[in-house]
Amino acid sequence: MPELTVSAVLCDMDGTLVDSNALVDVMWNEFAGAHGLDGVEVRAFAHGRPSRATVARYLTDDAEIREWLDRIHTMETSRFDGVVEIPGAAAFVEALPDGRWALVTSALAGPARGRLSAVGIDLPEILIGADDVEHGKPDPEGFARAADLLGVEPGECVVFEDTDAGIRAGQAAGCAVVVVGDNRSSVTEGLLRADDMTQVGVRIDGDRIVLTLPEPD
Repeated sequence: MPELTVSAVLCDMDGTLVDSNALVDVMWNEFAGAHGLDGVEVRAFAHGRPSRATVARYLTDDAEIREWLDRIHTMETSRFDGVVEIPGAAAFVEALPDGRWALVTSALAGPARGRLSAVGIDLPEILIGADDVEHGKPDPEGFARAADLLGVEPGECVVFEDTDAGIRAGQAAGCAVVVVGDNRSSVTEGLLRADDMTQVGVRIDGDRIVLTLPEPD
């Protein structure tokens, strides 16, 4: 089985550690319905991107943008029904050394902490939310900042991601990338992948993290 040896692990949240698709779909369906938009198109664009980027794509009035960002923030912080752990996620992060992994998510930092806690995943020391960066995924800012805060070079990190936007961000930061889930696109071609986190083994070798991954398809 393939092995990947790194100094630190950078994880996306939604679709990688937490399955919040039900919540996200409801949230963006409400937004699309209120503006006469195609819900499928809106959800596809929103996947893996900060909420502010999605709202700003479809709305132009500053006051309305602020109103909807507030509404979405309220939804994210108050609705946890249907939010579940991606299989193996809690055990995976528990196996990582303290201070050697970070979360980099397109969700706001507060709701991200709430989702992790809701499914029983311990919070990392470093959590980068959409409100912690100027440029969201696919920009590499979040992953580059997480590596810096962990005290390692991006090239010594692996990113676990499920979306094209997140994968591009990890690659642009200079990290190795592992695809989680069933996303298959031109962006994921040739990358190592795992159906979920039960397929990722962790072994500590001195100050290095050795990850075991499934054989490529």
